[in-house]
Amino acid sequence: MTNGWIPAFAGMTLMLGCQLSPRRNHYDPRTVDPTPVDGDTFIEASIGDASVLNPLLASDSASGDINALVYNGLLKYDKNIKLTGDLAESWTVSPDNKTITFKLRKGVLWHDGIPFTATDALFTYQMLVASTTKTPFGSDFLLAKKAEAPDPQTFRVRYGEPFAPALESWTMGIIPKHIFERGDLNTHPANRQPIGTGPYMFKEWQTDEKIVLVANPKYFEGRPHFDRFVYRIIPDMSVQFLELRQGALSMMSPTPDQFNGYEAFFTTYNKFHYPAFQFNYVGFNLKNELFKDRRVRQALACAVNKKDIIEGIYLGWAVPATGPYPPASWAYNPDVKDSSYDLNRARTLLKEAGWLDRDGDGLIDKEGKPFQFTLITNQGNKVRESMAQILQNNFGRIGIKMDIRVIEWSVFIHKFIDERAFDACLLGWNLGRDPDQYSLWHSGQTGKNQYNFVSYKNPEVDRLLEAGRRTFDVEKRKAIYHKMHALIAQDVPYIFLVNPESLVVVHKKILGVEPAPAGLGWNFIHWFVPKAWQTKADYAE
Repeated sequence: MTNGWIPAFAGMTLMLGCQLSPRRNHYDPRTVDPTPVDGDTFIEASIGDASVLNPLLASDSASGDINALVYNGLLKYDKNIKLTGDLAESWTVSPDNKTITFKLRKGVLWHDGIPFTATDALFTYQMLVASTTKTPFGSDFLLAKKAEAPDPQTFRVRYGEPFAPALESWTMGIIPKHIFERGDLNTHPANRQPIGTGPYMFKEWQTDEKIVLVANPKYFEGRPHFDRFVYRIIPDMSVQFLELRQGALSMMSPTPDQFNGYEAFFTTYNKFHYPAFQFNYVGFNLKNELFKDRRVRQALACAVNKKDIIEGIYLGWAVPATGPYPPASWAYNPDVKDSSYDLNRARTLLKEAGWLDRDGDGLIDKEGKPFQFTLITNQGNKVRESMAQILQNNFGRIGIKMDIRVIEWSVFIHKFIDERAFDACLLGWNLGRDPDQYSLWHSGQTGKNQYNFVSYKNPEVDRLLEAGRRTFDVEKRKAIYHKMHALIAQDVPYIFLVNPESLVVVHKKILGVEPAPAGLGWNFIHWFVPKAWQTKADYAE
């Protein structure tokens, strides 16, 4: 699974000391030298701070954004969503599909100057499968029977049985053995001061304020053009947008209303939209007695008016989600229909489950207890907060009282989601291109820090997930995941809400931006600002 992108007040106090040149009304690339040059600072914002700068441990999008710039995997996806070499320059798969041999690049250096070798890949594997490592990604690597580094440029993995997502799993960031072999990986100081092989090197982290990276002059694919990457923590998207209007951000993922409006302002920003490989959802804590009966979950799904969400919040930049795969995925099952908005069916299902309004107060109850629960979501995401209000209204129409609690991101993840201390949550998943969703749905992935935090268990889904991993034939895998899509949709461990579009704006002074099937950012190291348009951002260090 991949983690998601979530990306001003006119007052100078919010500028963090950033001195900007006067705003230009437009940026015409025909008026400048188009030759890529180094310099300038790229500034992005996040509603929440990172939690841990270690790709093996990170489960939040903010950490993932930074880790992707600091670390490399053995493989990566290219512009056309095809796997290509990263730290590995080539690889071979044995005829029985059980052994992968990676040939690694020569001359790659860690940010501290130590050479990268196959022992680092082997050490990363060993940490991923160690029982003491608090990682949500271990299930992919526990399937390997053996890993070895026969020489500095060769890393080999042998699986007990064919594992179809094996290659994608090695997009995982590789960590340095010489740094992490001493001490506890989970609490190591390098989790806040990372040393990777990536295009950017860590410089500083001011908690809840900013993370600063600097260009790696010895990066094996060539130095990235931006001198610095500044990741500002701005917990409110409205404030982020006001900062954007002041020219203080290089890029942002605005809300649909921000994206659709302010056309005059966007003369200085290029707008991009493309199908996001994600879905938004309400997840039920299936250990909660309220949600153990599938009929109750189905009733709640029938009560949700997705049309109001799509038209009122997304302004048309979304389609109804029917299950765990978006329409852009080859695993998407087109025969699974959206749970239609049907309040009568919702009331009938609740009545069958024993929930009735017995005293005429408008709230349903069972055994003397009213149907009341709290939905939690993260602070700063206005789209989710608005969705929560629509859901509250929808559920009220069938006699259910839903309270809303909005929580700061790091507390939300670590104190509520990781601890399973919630009734229901409103979140979204950014998905990997391979349809393997073992970590989300398998009953063996319900432990702390693992991704099946709703505690979903279905033996048939478990079987399908395991079969999908062992099958390489795409058509056979498609049949497996189509069936899984239908089963999960029927079980309703989540209410699958919408598959949104990615909405992104990038400052027009930045050249080299190339939309592709992989979206934006696949060639970020090649983005640049012409010398004539560069500004000097003087952040206090």
